[in-house]
Amino acid sequence: MNIILASSEVHPYSKTGGLADMVGAISKTLAERGHDVSVVTPLYRGVLRRYPRTRPYGLRFDIELGDSIERAEVFSLELNHNSRILFVAHDGFFDRNGLYQDAEQGTDYPDNAQRYLFFSKCVVEICGKLPNKPDVVHLHDWQTGFVPLFLMAKYAGNNRPGTVMTIHNLAYQGNFAPDTMPFLNLPYRFFNPEGIEFYGNISFLKTGLVYADLITTVSPTYAREITTPEFGCSLDGVLRKRRQSLTGILNGVDYSEWNTTHNPVLPQAFNFKNLQGKKQAKLKMQRELGMAESANTPVFGNIGRLAYQKGIDILLRVLPDFLEQDFQFVCLGAGSHEIEKALTELKTRFPRQIGILFGFYPDMAHLIEAGCDFYIMPSRYEPCGLNQMFSLRYGTIPIVHAVGGLEDSVVDYRESLVRANGIKFRAYSAETLAVAIREALELYGSPYLMRYFQRNAMTADFSWHAAAAEYEKVYVRCIELLKSGT
Repeated sequence: MNIILASSEVHPYSKTGGLADMVGAISKTLAERGHDVSVVTPLYRGVLRRYPRTRPYGLRFDIELGDSIERAEVFSLELNHNSRILFVAHDGFFDRNGLYQDAEQGTDYPDNAQRYLFFSKCVVEICGKLPNKPDVVHLHDWQTGFVPLFLMAKYAGNNRPGTVMTIHNLAYQGNFAPDTMPFLNLPYRFFNPEGIEFYGNISFLKTGLVYADLITTVSPTYAREITTPEFGCSLDGVLRKRRQSLTGILNGVDYSEWNTTHNPVLPQAFNFKNLQGKKQAKLKMQRELGMAESANTPVFGNIGRLAYQKGIDILLRVLPDFLEQDFQFVCLGAGSHEIEKALTELKTRFPRQIGILFGFYPDMAHLIEAGCDFYIMPSRYEPCGLNQMFSLRYGTIPIVHAVGGLEDSVVDYRESLVRANGIKFRAYSAETLAVAIREALELYGSPYLMRYFQRNAMTADFSWHAAAAEYEKVYVRCIELLKSGT
């Protein structure tokens, strides 16, 4: 198949979260499986400098955006004979110091609607200008939500590629004031409750959910959750209406990057048969983060956005009591200034038991995954999550709230003692999280059982090929739906 993937961020060229990881990994895997794959993404600041093999693609075109005409140029980075990254260049929209926010001010760019309408229109233009006509356009998150509608407006009938819309996090919807409407250059009849209108605003994500041929999201459990009022973020009605078009596919892990045997970041290779290298990683991590060095102290870690969605509030409530014991905690991430302040104050109280690093440091993420004994992921909701899967491969036992992809990827001993590789808690509260941490400490105090959990964790397989096979089924179904005209 000829496949286009369109995303506002793609690892390693641009990244704010798991969206970039997923698109980078699935595109690579689809190409390995023999498909012709083009990934379309904006040309952000610094990409040409960091990837000098990127060249002009010889494709320029004008985009109508309201009353103005904006010029786009496409650059290409060829990866293989059947795989490439196509960067959409527009200095005014994308040559900035952040992807969606001003990095200095920490506020969203006020023209994000125009920026990603422009990008979406460019995706449609590229679809019609590639040498190989795409069979399917796979779209990711709200920034590409208008592509299905723009394709329908440009092509009559079924003379267009099929469209698949993937929801990475339903809470991020791209909702903008109705005065955005002129930039669509579409008739106002689309602004209605059955179309792009959402509580008086224009919703990019809702548009994608309404007009895409098929919808996917990043875990089976999350696919069920988002059709309920509790997790549906006011879009559950739309998703219930399209339930037959919705599929949940668990994200995978790129084991060429996330592994413990050929990883230059780690001080010593290790596997489930010999965990000596994991002990060395713990000592190095403690040393680099200014913690007390002790191979025998249980270390709990957390990596990611410092946001209340991630359950940091209940984690902060339980940590002080545990830190009074032989217990250490490591945190790597950035986000809420309020959370960063609370963690800093906790570090002041327990300077040798807490290691904190604010920001995005890929090498340290690997070292923390390897050096910790347990990984705490108490998310209120979690569409998929990747860090729990990274942790499993590194022999770091995940402690998770049983929602979304956390439910699908972690096996609690109460579910199966034979396959147990983690600890789950189901009611979202500080009290249930504290119980789960105490269970982890009991597990740590039983070396044989701890090794058994680690073996199960490190042999769990979440490679991308299984996920890619499921996406191939969705693509085939999409093409068949388009041909049948249904």
